[in-house]
Amino acid sequence: MAWVFLSIAAAAFQTLRFVLQKRLSMGALSAGGATFARFVYAAPVAAGLAAVLVGAGSMPGLGAAFWSYALVGGLAQIAGTWCVVALFARRNFAVGITFKKTEVVQTALVGFVLLGDRISMGAVAAFLAGLAGVLALSGMPSAPGGRLRRLVNPAAGLGLISGALFAVSAACYRGATLQVDSDDALLRAAVTLAAVTLAQTVAMAGWLTWREPGQLARVAGAWRGAVWIGLAGLAGSLCWFTAFTLQNAALVFAVGQVEVIFSLVASARVFNERLTVREAGGIALLTASIVALVWLG
Repeated sequence: MAWVFLSIAAAAFQTLRFVLQKRLSMGALSAGGATFARFVYAAPVAAGLAAVLVGAGSMPGLGAAFWSYALVGGLAQIAGTWCVVALFARRNFAVGITFKKTEVVQTALVGFVLLGDRISMGAVAAFLAGLAGVLALSGMPSAPGGRLRRLVNPAAGLGLISGALFAVSAACYRGATLQVDSDDALLRAAVTLAAVTLAQTVAMAGWLTWREPGQLARVAGAWRGAVWIGLAGLAGSLCWFTAFTLQNAALVFAVGQVEVIFSLVASARVFNERLTVREAGGIALLTASIVALVWLG
């Protein structure tokens, strides 16, 4: 049951990271800058941790399949994180995190396509309940126009896309950790995390140099807050990656649904935000669908 506790710890660290990212993206950094901070300050620590765990032994073999899974997963995570940070500007923190948590349902589908994981009819019913919860969350009461326009909005799109991207990254990361030639789950996770984080840092540095050159200097200038984003993200990713080596990614993310509860606490305590009755109902329905997915899938 170690993977259960790792999933809960990962959700807690991830909530902390998104709290810090929301604060920095609300003025200090752009969405791209806040996303880059999550990787650049984590990469050196991740590399050091992997080196310590490898120790005096030889580096585990990393084949072409490992790099394919790792690089695709890393790119999907960058895009997913960017979507979530951009989403924070449109909806409150708890609802934004719940939109992102559609990754739990989507990971089951991606896992079936990429890894051959089966989905039962009960899980399909849970998936439909989750969609109902997402629809409840996606309606903006203040939006002009009819019901369809209130349901179809940029916030809903960003949330669903981020969930799909994180689902792809989770399945790929699990595939990558299983390609590391070692019996040590923590070592497999650390080596994968180091490789992925370094590649993400290089990729995002290149993108920001091209598209938002001023952000590199702003990330460096905001290091007192940004470094904690990197460390919180690193701790969360290490927990996720280790859990992925032990259990199916969809089940890991299902337990990680506890992040919704953590985000509600953060929303109330940190940002003084309040949920509407409809939004609370949508969160409850989506959460129930994930619990059902665990038991029936």
